[in-house]
Amino acid sequence: MLAVLDNGPVTRPNLSRRHAAGSASARGLLFTVLGEFVLPGGETAWTSAFIDVFARLGVEEKAARQALMRTATDGWLASERIGRRTLWRLTPAAERLLTDGSARIYGFTGAAETWDGRWLVVLARVPESERSARHRLRTRLAWAGLGSPAPGVWVSAHPERADDVQRALEAAGVAGESQVFVGEQVGLGDVRTMVRQAWDLDAIGQGYEQFGRTFRGHRGDDPLTAVVELVHAWRRFPWIDPELPDELLPAKWPGRSAAALFGRLHDRWSAAARSGWRTLNEAAA
Repeated sequence: MLAVLDNGPVTRPNLSRRHAAGSASARGLLFTVLGEFVLPGGETAWTSAFIDVFARLGVEEKAARQALMRTATDGWLASERIGRRTLWRLTPAAERLLTDGSARIYGFTGAAETWDGRWLVVLARVPESERSARHRLRTRLAWAGLGSPAPGVWVSAHPERADDVQRALEAAGVAGESQVFVGEQVGLGDVRTMVRQAWDLDAIGQGYEQFGRTFRGHRGDDPLTAVVELVHAWRRFPWIDPELPDELLPAKWPGRSAAALFGRLHDRWSAAARSGWRTLNEAAA
C-alpha cells in the first residue's frame, strides 16, 4: 500500500513485505485493517477493537498484540496509554504508506487500458557482493511493475513510471552507473517471448483464478471480516501484475474479471464493514 520500503535511512520505518505476497499473517492482516478502517477517517483505534476483528479472522489474541507492538516498534503506529487501555494512531509515515497503497489497490484494473507501444528499459547491475543493494533494487523495481528478461535488464510497458525507477536506482546507490531508456521495439523478435521471460504470467493468472474461486458466490454474512479477507487477498495483485496491455497477455486473461469482482464485492460490503468497525471501536472507548 505502499510506498516502496527498504532498509534505508533510519528515519524511515521498516516493513517486511511477506504479507503482500498473500501470507495471512497477523501483521499483514493488521495493515489491511489499518488501511481499510483506520486510515479513511484519520481515526484512532483501541486494542480491543483489533483483537475482536482478529478473533473473527481466526487470529489469536497473543498474535494480534504482537503484531501491534511490532508495527509500533517499526514506526508505523503511535500509542497512548489511557488507564489500562491502549489507543493507537497511524504515524505520518504510515498514513503516506497506506494512502499510496490504497490508490494503487483500488485503481488497479488487471490490465492496461491503453498502450502506445513504448517500453521503459532499465540497464542496472549491482555487484554480487552487495547483497543488500541488490535486494533493494530488485524489490523496488518489481514494486514499480518492472520485470527482468535478462540479468541487469528491466522492462515495463509503463514509461510513466520512470520517476519510480529513478528513485529505485538512487536508493540502491547505482543511479550514476545505470541507464534508462524509453522507446519502441524494432526488429523481428516476438516481444511476447520477452514478456514471458520477464514475468511469470501463468502463476499470476492462476492467482487470479484462485481469487475468483474463493470469492465468487461469497455471501459476506459478516461484512467486516469479508472486506478484510477480500482486500487482503486482492492487495498483492497490483504489486505482482505488471499491468500489461491486452496484446501482450495470454488469451482469456482473468485479470480484468477478477478486478471487476473485487470492485463489486468491495462496493457491496464496505459501508456495512466500516459501520461495524466504528461500532466496535466506539464500544471499546
